[in-house]
Amino acid sequence: MRRYDLVCFDMDGVLTALRSSWYWINNCLGIDNEPTYRAYINGEIDQPEFMRRDIAQWMKVRPGIRIADLVRFLQDMPLTGGIQETVACLRGNGMRCVIISGGIDLAARMIANEFGFDGYVADGICSNPDGTLSGEGIVNVDLRDKGVNVREYIEKYGTTVERTVSIGNSYTDIPMFRNTGMSIAFNPLDEFTVEAATHTVRSDNMADVLDLILPQEELLCSSKSNIS
Repeated sequence: MRRYDLVCFDMDGVLTALRSSWYWINNCLGIDNEPTYRAYINGEIDQPEFMRRDIAQWMKVRPGIRIADLVRFLQDMPLTGGIQETVACLRGNGMRCVIISGGIDLAARMIANEFGFDGYVADGICSNPDGTLSGEGIVNVDLRDKGVNVREYIEKYGTTVERTVSIGNSYTDIPMFRNTGMSIAFNPLDEFTVEAATHTVRSDNMADVLDLILPQEELLCSSKSNIS
């Protein structure tokens, strides 16, 4: 069985037990962003404008909203089960684990720090010097081609496409799949994602991907990683 060095995880809908971190903030503030979401999906607005409209809604509903407020909301965001076991097991077997997401970087950082991911990249929320939101976002992950970020991590960790795994749930993850030796559609939202992936896993526990990435006889799962 092929050995892997790097596993790239999408965050929203994969590590989180809901559609997206953006959706969670909207939900916490009582905002329905479905019209904005549909406008983006239909190609009527681009990614920066999608972010700008969501943030504008937050500022309208909660004048003076701060980065610290977003952090508090995100701390209660429901996560997929088994993340701790999965990351510990993969890292214990010599693999790097990273998050590549069009979600909010505040959420990605919290998940990365809590569960021991080696790195993350996600979209940013701009703020003023006093911590209040400025109304703008920063696109760090282009949803049209997340493969760019995969290739950056492949280069960073000195591995190859063939020795890299990607895990995602939607059509925006297909470019990740095309840049990795194995791809896993985890609770996929559409058949395009299923068809593009090497494997499909439908589960409420992330650890179910381990059988695909590692043979049972090689599993060395523990809470202590051998990657420094």
